Amino acid sequence: MPAAEQKKEPQSLEAVIDGVIDLGRQREGEKVSIGDIQGRIGQRSFGPFLFIAAVCEISPLGGVPGLPTLLAVIVALCSIQMLLGQERFWIPGLLRNRAVSGQKLQSGLKRIKPAMRWLDKVIRPRLGWATEKSFVRILAVLCLTLAASVPPLELLPFASSIPFAAIGLFGLGLTARDGYVVLAGLVVSLAGLFLAFRSLLGG
Repeated sequence: MPAAEQKKEPQSLEAVIDGVIDLGRQREGEKVSIGDIQGRIGQRSFGPFLFIAAVCEISPLGGVPGLPTLLAVIVALCSIQMLLGQERFWIPGLLRNRAVSGQKLQSGLKRIKPAMRWLDKVIRPRLGWATEKSFVRILAVLCLTLAASVPPLELLPFASSIPFAAIGLFGLGLTARDGYVVLAGLVVSLAGLFLAFRSLLGG
């Protein structure tokens, strides 16, 4: 029931990362698709999926040409469905089948595990209004705008990591139901949008 679902404890960040690392370990000599990752996280998990997309972009995986833009498209699709109030996250087959090396996925995410362990100790449910549905729609609009800023920023070294940092904070805040993290994402999103605006102007 929906009411019962809302009372569940928020997911551990380390557990979310471990699930994807385990997927990479199982497919070490193969490819891991976006659909595989979604299947591991769950179709109802908008927050963790935003978080994982951001972590992949900020990690060494983000250096793969075209990957930031691909992740931005997925974030945009996720954001539109959040805005429409969808309960399940749908990805079209064309994107679901895009894949990365299981070895690269595993090694890239392993590097951030200590940070996830630390975050699990300091974040907790706070400022509940910032993670409720009415505010989530505002976050969806921001995530959609940030995702749109990624393709031009990909031309600048590491620049696309700034909007993805904001997206990651939104996903982290929604996953842990921590409104303070969501508000931190709002601050970072302003920096990301300012950088994108300057980039478009060629300044």
